[in-house]
Amino acid sequence: MENSEMINLGTVDRDRMFVDRLSPTSRLIKRCIQCGSCSTSCPTAYAMDYTPRQVWRLLQLGFVEEVLNSQTFWLCTVCSACQVRCRRGIDIKDEMVALKEWAIREAIHVPERVVVLGDTVRDHHNISGDDNESRLIWSQNLPERPLGVEPLRESAEIVYFVGCVSSFYPRAYSIPQALVQVMKRAEAEFTTLGGEEWCCGYPLYAAGMRDQMVELAQHNLRSVRAVGAKRVVFSCPSCVYAWSHLYPDITNTSGLEFLHATEFLAELLDQNQLVLGPVEEIVTYHDPCDLGRKSGVYDAPRKVLAAIPGLELREMSMNRQDALCCGGGGDVETVDPDIPVGVAARRLAQVEATGARYVASACQQCERTLQEGARRNRIRIRAVDIVELLWRSIETAER
Repeated sequence: MENSEMINLGTVDRDRMFVDRLSPTSRLIKRCIQCGSCSTSCPTAYAMDYTPRQVWRLLQLGFVEEVLNSQTFWLCTVCSACQVRCRRGIDIKDEMVALKEWAIREAIHVPERVVVLGDTVRDHHNISGDDNESRLIWSQNLPERPLGVEPLRESAEIVYFVGCVSSFYPRAYSIPQALVQVMKRAEAEFTTLGGEEWCCGYPLYAAGMRDQMVELAQHNLRSVRAVGAKRVVFSCPSCVYAWSHLYPDITNTSGLEFLHATEFLAELLDQNQLVLGPVEEIVTYHDPCDLGRKSGVYDAPRKVLAAIPGLELREMSMNRQDALCCGGGGDVETVDPDIPVGVAARRLAQVEATGARYVASACQQCERTLQEGARRNRIRIRAVDIVELLWRSIETAER
């Protein structure tokens, strides 16, 4: 046997041992039967060096370096579509994140923009690199700023955790603007954290930098407890997922309730605290991955839409657990900005098939991705957040 062959075989043997260190669930990779359901479910498989099915086979054979040197897992949107359809119960999303963590730890082919993302969040406490003290810039052109917008009141029952995208990306400003005005109409006692709100850390988790979440999580939890809040409301599904599913492994979250905005709004509607007027539109609803598949919130958004007089909701062919990802998750936009546009086009084709003029979501990143997909692909569909539609209904009633 030639030396090169001996070296290659030695590498394979070594990598077989490394497979067991991938994550606590790495043993499940060995259960993969190569059915391909993960690859057919994956929204970005078409752009990967290896499809998910091929990744698991390579790992089974011990070709870890081959996988780590590829771009495959960096294009994973962490949407969990593969995970809910896996016939063997493999935690595929978790394994993709584990591959990112390994690549980060070993400094193997980490995209430069991913490194920059980590540095930006560490240095600025947000994903945009803006001065974190300007987190309330979205509220400056409100006709009347509700009392709760100003941070750190002496005490408040509810903290509205705005999130980085809604705080710093102008296209998403209308979401927190709408939500705080709805909360004012409902006379909800709330506050924001202003500059004391730091990135929830989810972008770091999705980039394989879970360890760097610790400081963010501990700071955010201290800030919420400082105002005596019992409930935290989020308009960002990634934020609520981070607080509900990732924070408990980092710090003590006992005594706090975490709600997505649609769950909170559904409560207000049940309590008859909002007066709604007609919105004569045909709308379809896009289930955000972090809110639906990963957090199990399907009914609340639809309940809010159903409460709006005159609004007709038409479901897409793939909805709830089977909903297609918009392409905006997993930091894929950071790695390759063109891929989310292509993924969004597939989802928008399903939107068009319903005959709806609007695609409503409950995620600011979904709204940004779908709207950009519509613009770039010249599709005459408008993306909007459910909170915006509800606020429009309230304004109609008041007129």
